[in-house]
Amino acid sequence: MTATLLEVKDLKIYFPIKKGLIKKTTSYVKAVDQVSFSVREGETLGLVGESGCGKSTTGRGITQLVKPTAGSIMFDNCDLNDLSVKEMRRKRKELQMVFQDPYASLNPRLTVENILAEPLKAHGIKDRNKRKKMIEEIMEVCGLNKAFINRYAHEFSGGQRQRIGIARALILKPKMIIADEPVAALDVSIQAQILNLLKDLQEEFKLTYLFISHDLSVVRHLCNRVAVMYLGRIVEIGETDKIYDNPLHPYTETLLSAIPISNPREKKERIILQGDVPSPVDPPAGCAFVGRCPKVMDRCHEQRPELKEIEGGHHVACHLYENEGLQLEESKDENSVYQNIG
Repeated sequence: MTATLLEVKDLKIYFPIKKGLIKKTTSYVKAVDQVSFSVREGETLGLVGESGCGKSTTGRGITQLVKPTAGSIMFDNCDLNDLSVKEMRRKRKELQMVFQDPYASLNPRLTVENILAEPLKAHGIKDRNKRKKMIEEIMEVCGLNKAFINRYAHEFSGGQRQRIGIARALILKPKMIIADEPVAALDVSIQAQILNLLKDLQEEFKLTYLFISHDLSVVRHLCNRVAVMYLGRIVEIGETDKIYDNPLHPYTETLLSAIPISNPREKKERIILQGDVPSPVDPPAGCAFVGRCPKVMDRCHEQRPELKEIEGGHHVACHLYENEGLQLEESKDENSVYQNIG
């Protein structure tokens, strides 16, 4: 077992809603609501869920781009929430982020050299010749021709821009990279190239990834473990094969049933949910999934299920698995709502 590099415990990120002339806070958007997970050195943890579930906000909270409301974020035995702005800037050398949109994440006024030089300058590398050498080296590592060093961001394709973003995150040789849907804005063929690049970089530089995505096919290709989020809460977490082969939470089953199949003639069971996603301003008192779950019970409306280990590192937050001796397969069969599609 490798050591734990990142441990998030009871993380909350609330955004105030203010009204009136004096901008009085009347309520809060509970974007992330008591999230806990850990990431071991050298592994890739996938954080998945539909749009608006809080996964990107979680990544930004870890890097302190968004200030957490409560909870602890232990990174390399240091609580990031306790650091000052100056201390956090130094710590970011070890914890970098790759953003979703390669068009918006790069400054259009700067050349590639200036974009990649910014983190080096911020961390005390003043020798211009040394900076240029490091920039050329990281460009080649990320598949960019160093002859493009004086070009601007708008002169590159989407895939090339994302390579620049990856190079910017990698140039300080961090221990961990948080990748916030790094291939979502790219064509399918370019997605494969970027994913293969991330895997190669992980092996070469011994990187640890938190990979945020809504594409479950991509997550299975890249991640060792998967955490499933719904309405600001983690509902299931475990090894990738266990999550995909034996999903326990009804929401995870729904997500997996929506993965497109390669053979259109093949039959697949699709779970169709009823109702809408609740508002993060006023989430349910009990289980976050209570209004849409096909296996809902009375206590789901009143009691919030805790994230508990069911089998060998496979954790789930669901009342279906709280009774001792409950057979997993039986619980998966009862009250299921499926629709066959061909």
